[in-house]
Amino acid sequence: MNLKRSLPGLLPLVLTASFFVVGSAESATPTQSPINVTPRAIRLDPHAAKLDVTYGHSALELKYVRKDVAKTDGCTTRDHEETEEAEVGPGAGHVTAAGTRYDLVQFHFHTPSEHQFGGRDTPLEMHLVHRSAAGKLLVVGVPLVVGSHSVVDDVLATLSPECGEPVEIEPVDLNRLLPPGHHTLHYTGSLTTAPFTEGVEWYLTGPQHVTAATIARFQGLFTTGNAREPQPLNGRTIVEVPRI
Repeated sequence: MNLKRSLPGLLPLVLTASFFVVGSAESATPTQSPINVTPRAIRLDPHAAKLDVTYGHSALELKYVRKDVAKTDGCTTRDHEETEEAEVGPGAGHVTAAGTRYDLVQFHFHTPSEHQFGGRDTPLEMHLVHRSAAGKLLVVGVPLVVGSHSVVDDVLATLSPECGEPVEIEPVDLNRLLPPGHHTLHYTGSLTTAPFTEGVEWYLTGPQHVTAATIARFQGLFTTGNAREPQPLNGRTIVEVPRI
C-alpha cells in the first residue's frame, strides 16, 4: 500500500521512527488498547464502512475525573488514570459507522499520547467517546501536536482542580475538535483504563494542533503522565477508512 498517498495526515507520525511495539501487556486478553501503529499492520479495505461524523455546537463542562476518592491524600496526588474530561450536551454530536449511531458523550485527554505511531508518541491525545443505544462504545482518538491555536486550546484554557468545581465553557463548534484531514485508521480494541473492557471500536485521526502553552499547562497538572502503555496487536490489522 502506498502510505504516502493514502495516509497524508498520519504518515509523518508513522514514519518518524523505527517500527517496534513498546511496553508490556497489562492484560492477558488479546484485543487491548492502545496500540503502536505500524505500516505493516495497516490494510486498505475498499468495502470498509465510512465513519460519518455529525457534530454541532455545545457548551461544555470540564471536570477532573478522580480515581482515588477513597484516599485521604487524593486531592494532592495524581492517580495514573485520572484526567480532565469535557462533558457534551445531549444530542450535540454523533457518528455513524456500519449503520449504527453512536452519540458523543464526552472527551478527555492523556499525556503522552496513548497510541503510538512508529514507536513515537505525541505530547497529548484526545479521546472522543461515543455510545450507541445498545451501550456499545466507539472512540475517536486524536493525536495532539504543537502548532497553531485550535478550539482544543479553548477547552483546556482553564483546567478543573481535582477537588474543586468544574469549569463551564461557552459553546464550541465540535467539528473543530477534529483535524482537517479525513483519513482515519480503524481497529477493534478496549478501554484504556480499568476494567479495560474490550469490543470498543477505535478510529484514529491525523494530528490536530494545540499550542505549546496548552501542552505545558496539562503536563504541569499530570507531571508523571496519565497514559497506558501500548498493548500487543496479537494479529489484529488496522484498516484505513475515510470519514465524511
